[in-house]
Amino acid sequence: MIEARAVRIVGKGDVAALTLGTLGVRDAAPGEVRVRVVAAGLNRADILQRKGFYPAPPGVPADVPGLEYAGTVEQVGEGVRELAVGDRVMGITGGGAMATYVNVHAREVLRVPEGMSLTDAAAIPEVFLTAYDAMFSQGGLGFGQLVLVHAVGSGVGTAALQLGLAAGARVVGSSRTDDKLERCRELGLRDGLCVRDKTFAAEFAELTRGVLADVILDTVGGAYLADNLKVIASQGRLVIVGLLGGAAAELPLGLLLAKRASVIGTVLRSRSLEEKIAVTQLFARTALPWFESGRLKPIVETVLPMTEVREAHTRMEGNATFGKIVLAWD
Repeated sequence: MIEARAVRIVGKGDVAALTLGTLGVRDAAPGEVRVRVVAAGLNRADILQRKGFYPAPPGVPADVPGLEYAGTVEQVGEGVRELAVGDRVMGITGGGAMATYVNVHAREVLRVPEGMSLTDAAAIPEVFLTAYDAMFSQGGLGFGQLVLVHAVGSGVGTAALQLGLAAGARVVGSSRTDDKLERCRELGLRDGLCVRDKTFAAEFAELTRGVLADVILDTVGGAYLADNLKVIASQGRLVIVGLLGGAAAELPLGLLLAKRASVIGTVLRSRSLEEKIAVTQLFARTALPWFESGRLKPIVETVLPMTEVREAHTRMEGNATFGKIVLAWD
């Protein structure tokens, strides 16, 4: 057992619930590695956990946030052959990544692309794995198909945009601000849709000249459900990965049936270890090489010291950030 520095959630509520403290971290168990964390990406789930709406799953610290990390292997558990002390790694975890040490299963670990900083690497795992799994594994996006990515300027959105383009799909991105659409055009977005009043079906049809969406990646949820079903193609797949626009909405079942469309809800955090390993290994084989070739890159809004975790939460809740906020240990 070693003592780690950690962000702790004391009670629940606003950013005052966040503080810095310590945490006891055990030795790596068989099949695990202990990682010395250099940086961790901030995610909406961390805000929800702070507010008491998204508790950590069993087996991880209940009051230490953090779903992704980047750092170096500090200890190798029995039976681990694929990693060694000193390897630069990144990955997802059910919680506890905002500590200076975290234990993770070795097969959930991704190697940091050659030449990439650990602070940039910390912006990859959660959003790229979420977007990849949602669009391809859950949504079945294929070459030449059209995918509508809502909140395209968010962390998941910028990852989905790049992944879709790299796979040869046509990407339409929505945002509530023209500024974020302009910044996404630097990443290759050609078709941008500014949504200001929660409706977008008419503008989408005009933009695409009537072509409907084979896949919709939605981080908004309830507020967009009606128009999502208007613009989805026959046998299209609506994959919901977030609920920023509400958790409830009326579902027009007649339209759903007529289009034979699918509505899929998905999260990574609550999946079993075996499922997370499968997602990670598939991503490692298919998408991770695209970082080294330059087809994909992490989009980092800012890097803040872990001591400024309250400021990081405040910035994310302001919805003005583009890409990821990363917190780093000094």
